[in-house]
Amino acid sequence: MNKPPSVISGVLLMALGATLAPGIDVFAKLVPNNIPVGQVTAARFILQSTLLLPIAVLLGVLHRPDMREIGLHLARAALIMIATGLFFTALRAMPIADAIAIFFVEPFFLTLLGAWILKEQIGIRRIIACFVGFGGALLVIQPSFSQIGPVAFLPLGTAACFAIYMVLTRQMAQRMHPVTMQAYTAIAAVVIALPILALANGTSIPSLDPVWPSQFGVLMMLGVGVMATIAHLLISFALAQAPASTLAPLQYLEIVAATILGYLIFADIPGQLTLLGVAIIVGAGLYVLARERQAHLGMTNN
Repeated sequence: MNKPPSVISGVLLMALGATLAPGIDVFAKLVPNNIPVGQVTAARFILQSTLLLPIAVLLGVLHRPDMREIGLHLARAALIMIATGLFFTALRAMPIADAIAIFFVEPFFLTLLGAWILKEQIGIRRIIACFVGFGGALLVIQPSFSQIGPVAFLPLGTAACFAIYMVLTRQMAQRMHPVTMQAYTAIAAVVIALPILALANGTSIPSLDPVWPSQFGVLMMLGVGVMATIAHLLISFALAQAPASTLAPLQYLEIVAATILGYLIFADIPGQLTLLGVAIIVGAGLYVLARERQAHLGMTNN
């Protein structure tokens, strides 16, 4: 049976968004190390809010948020900023593909959090698959840990923060246009980030004390913001065209794109243990997605 044109459009948009998403990390990795990660993170959201707000205005999807919604945007902003900061810190020490592969335990965190916080029903098979996926992540972490130490665990922190972020997103997505939600959350991130950077100025805190960037550093930070905005817009519009259960497997294109970009730009070649770990993560992730799709269709609760 042929899929409706809107679903095909959604698949194409998601595939493009997932393929472009590692570009965010390429630019972040190219940012000179003398620029604090907190400054890079703030620059991303400053540019993202600057680009998204006019788009939201043109689409006519802005509204006046109430205090509860403002609180949720601030919570989402804090989570995505921490997640981004941890990930950008990891990228300064490890290959992009490894970091992204470890991050992809996020669906397992999300599944377990959904059962705990949202009281979603999951069965023993999905629980086992989640822990198998975590085992795959440990295989990816092991070679990096032997070389760079505990920094290799930071993508796990990113995944945990992003999973909580997605739980909040699920609660808000039914009432709000995705572009509006991302624009307001980006603005909330700027509201949080700028005072922190101002207070950290001159403190010599490596991750927060801002510096005057070089022209190259500015261009790379602009690249982070632009790529983040484009990739997230593509994914948002994809989700408006097709069911999340149809699109979710395409997210694993990020690992493929990251591996190719890592090799071409940074000469990173994954080892056998890393490839095995990636295969386990992807396999377990696709299994969890398949079981969740069946559960949503009412075929099984396992």
